[in-house]
Amino acid sequence: MSPFAILFVAGSLTCLMAQPRYTADGQLTLPGHYREWVFLSSGLGMTYQAPAAQSGEHAPAFTNVFVNPAAYRSFVSTGKWPDKTMLVLEVRASSSQGSINRAGSYQSDVLAIEGEVKDSAKFPGNGWAFFGFGKSTTGKMLARSADCYNCHLEHGAVDNTFVQFYPVLMEIAKQKGTLKP
Repeated sequence: MSPFAILFVAGSLTCLMAQPRYTADGQLTLPGHYREWVFLSSGLGMTYQAPAAQSGEHAPAFTNVFVNPAAYRSFVSTGKWPDKTMLVLEVRASSSQGSINRAGSYQSDVLAIEGEVKDSAKFPGNGWAFFGFGKSTTGKMLARSADCYNCHLEHGAVDNTFVQFYPVLMEIAKQKGTLKP
């Protein structure tokens, strides 16, 4: 088998492994290798609530966003998310005191993990669903009445997602004409 054929097969297997997988009771399985996916962006202290609603007791959390590689490649080509897109949001504590650090913040413990999946066959309507993992390897689908559904539908820059917070994808969406006005 040629080296190209081996790479093609390996790439195909990686794409298949990145497909959303569900348990028998409909929970989303967290891919163990999601940190090897495409890293879209990181935020610090981002919230969609009014600042007064936040607790002042804790340092702001970091949020890291990853997307499965096949979906990323499709977005780069088309400016849209294909079916079977899976985004993982990893919420991490921020720390400022540790080791030799004298200023600023760095990421520490995982606080929670959330997921957003586009699976048109499984989720009628716009095809998107949200899952909460907490610290588990399986995520329960959030009720359709959860605020995230309406917020993403109303404010998502491209296809139910907050591309406006991912600078590289924002430029692609502008070039492809898929950015919501």
